[in-house]
Amino acid sequence: MSDEKTSAAGLALRSARRVVVKIGSAILCGEDGVRTEWLAGLASDIVALRDRGVDVVVVTSGAIALGRNRLGLKKGLRLEEKQAASAAGQAALMQAWQAAFSTHGVTVGQLLITLDDTENRRRYLNARATLRTLLDLGALPIVNENDTVATSEIRYGDNDRLAAHAAQILEADALVILSDVDGVYDADPRASPEAKRIDVIDAVTPEIEAAAAGPNVHAGVGAGGMASKIAAAKIACGNGCAAIIAPGHYEQPLARVVNNGAATLIRASASGAGARRQWIGGRLKPAGEIHVDDGAAKALKDGASLLPAGVTQVAGAFSRGDAVTIVDAGGRVLGQGLSAYNSVEVAKIAGRRSEDIESLIGYKRRPAVIEKNDLALRSE
Repeated sequence: MSDEKTSAAGLALRSARRVVVKIGSAILCGEDGVRTEWLAGLASDIVALRDRGVDVVVVTSGAIALGRNRLGLKKGLRLEEKQAASAAGQAALMQAWQAAFSTHGVTVGQLLITLDDTENRRRYLNARATLRTLLDLGALPIVNENDTVATSEIRYGDNDRLAAHAAQILEADALVILSDVDGVYDADPRASPEAKRIDVIDAVTPEIEAAAAGPNVHAGVGAGGMASKIAAAKIACGNGCAAIIAPGHYEQPLARVVNNGAATLIRASASGAGARRQWIGGRLKPAGEIHVDDGAAKALKDGASLLPAGVTQVAGAFSRGDAVTIVDAGGRVLGQGLSAYNSVEVAKIAGRRSEDIESLIGYKRRPAVIEKNDLALRSE
């Protein structure tokens, strides 16, 4: 393996500005509960990233494993037993995370979500707003699946997939999945001594998926194995987020990746902004229209968000998070965007300053009607 290839994952993590880190229960938990010394090392890694100005979100497993021990349950649990174990273990899990970061003066915030929360547009926006607000306030978001209420029909099934969707919500640059192997191999390294690690994957091909589903099916930890990690990487990479599969059992696993330790980098298959704008502009049916003045039209073309001061008129009835068509003063369609307010609220704040929003609608929200990252403008 060349140094250049080995350092690819380290370079990706060093250059990322938003990172999602996924930790499985087999990495986090031992026979006696949470591996506190290991977690302290990971906390130091995350604090080091934050000190460099990196936004970090953690997706953690472990609630069921901890709760199962507390309730005296054995493996092979029924769904209702998993839900009970999650309820018993979630508090202990969050106590461990907060204890690890308290020494660094960092507050953690818990988000428990289900698949339905990210498939439903309004809940998706609420999850995104919570993540962003926690980060703005200097807290560390800790995400886990809400196993206490999730049924088989609405479960992610494993936290690899949940982490990929968290990266999508956050518009992250890198998703780091900590595993019990040091990357993706062309065969199961435990069964085949001649197996070779693949340091860089430019695209998740059917051959890569077949390798993960075959020899590598047991090469990961938790519910999904390596196949689950490759599937999660494919989701993340399709949304402009690079994926890194790295060994998690070392004392400071992220520092090891940053310092060019062995890992597999799966490159993003599209830019995050490009993939998102294509989705907003090409796949969503608009629920209404927002008309803007000439000043706002120019600002939008220059890359700005749409502020209420530039809105002149609202057409149609739409909800917060719906796609709307943006129309200039001459009646030309500028593009499409996701409204941060419903149609009634936009009508109330149209033409007014962002500072007036709270007094006009009774509560405070972000200052833009449509944020620049939620805009897909047509080319001239």
